[in-house]
Amino acid sequence: MLVVLAVGAVVSSSGCASFGGVPSGERLARLERSPQYKDGVFFNEESTTMMGDVGTKVLSEFLFGNGAMRVPSCALPLFKGTAERLASAPASGLRVTWLGHSTSLIELDGVRVLSDPMWSERASPFTVAGPKRFHPPPLPLAQVGKLDAVIVSHDHYDHLDMATVEALAKTGVVFHVGLGVGAHLEAWGVPAAQIVEHAWWDEVTLPGGVRLISVPARHFSGRLPTRNNTTQWTSWALVGPQHRLFFSGDTGKTALHAEIGKRLGPFDVAMLEIGQYHPAWGKIHLGPVGALETSQALTARRLLPIHWATFELGLHAWSEPPETLVTEAKPRGVALVTPMLGEPVEPEVDQGSTWWRALPPLAARCPQGAELAVRSLDDWAL
Repeated sequence: MLVVLAVGAVVSSSGCASFGGVPSGERLARLERSPQYKDGVFFNEESTTMMGDVGTKVLSEFLFGNGAMRVPSCALPLFKGTAERLASAPASGLRVTWLGHSTSLIELDGVRVLSDPMWSERASPFTVAGPKRFHPPPLPLAQVGKLDAVIVSHDHYDHLDMATVEALAKTGVVFHVGLGVGAHLEAWGVPAAQIVEHAWWDEVTLPGGVRLISVPARHFSGRLPTRNNTTQWTSWALVGPQHRLFFSGDTGKTALHAEIGKRLGPFDVAMLEIGQYHPAWGKIHLGPVGALETSQALTARRLLPIHWATFELGLHAWSEPPETLVTEAKPRGVALVTPMLGEPVEPEVDQGSTWWRALPPLAARCPQGAELAVRSLDDWAL
């Protein structure tokens, strides 16, 4: 009875608004014309079991642990002076400021684009339960500055956050999303004029002649189990007069990455997900080795890792993905850019650092005041 009451309190405290909307009208008619849509759902080009072979072992690891330190031992270091550095335009014309998980400010040939904006404390439909941030956002949303576009890869809670969308919508910025995702934004009060839905390979031109192209990905979607795959997932390419950038969002490996590289590459930098992965769902997430292989398929000159160090959504140690990435990159000849959280980097001149290695293995050794309060798996308990 107590559990039922607790669940009711959680639902009533946040309402159902964050679940989003359901495509209808012309929005529904358009997605029904998509070659990736059949029998009411979107599907991947390659046959894909969305969550793989979860099995008893994976479930046991999730519930009882596997010995991996899934959350950092101490508060993560954040770059100091983000806003000050962003006050000046990038000398090279290309700069990326990784703000945690898949949220980044991209400055390319004069345009400013924000990816998968997520400023809330939890990646969850609820405000009192769900995976909790390891760190505060390195830059307050109010200090991001004027944007030319917001790009959203798909509608999972760690990539599409209602509160952040509502705040950004007040600035008048245009949101570029996959087919059907506009229904969520519309339900949250975003004006239709600020929503552009894209099928794969659709493109628009941003100021200065920068092309924004929706490109294929291999993943899934859904904010409720009963609505899985009713909206389309996508990656994004920015192709400017001088620079080219690829943003993966969430994706597994796909033969279409080579086609993207052939049609739109070579990319100056590929922002690829490396964390929150597991072999059991290897077809829908890259992991560090998959990211290295995908970077090469995309003909990217450099790889900037994203989708790690902010939420515990996988079963690995929090710092395992970048460590594996660094170890495997050199023999493969892949150049990396590994910025601190909130550090503006120009990939053509900056390499970043192995900053995660500075954290001690045990919270007991953290500097006073730097102990991490988050224990994210426990935050699911009601």
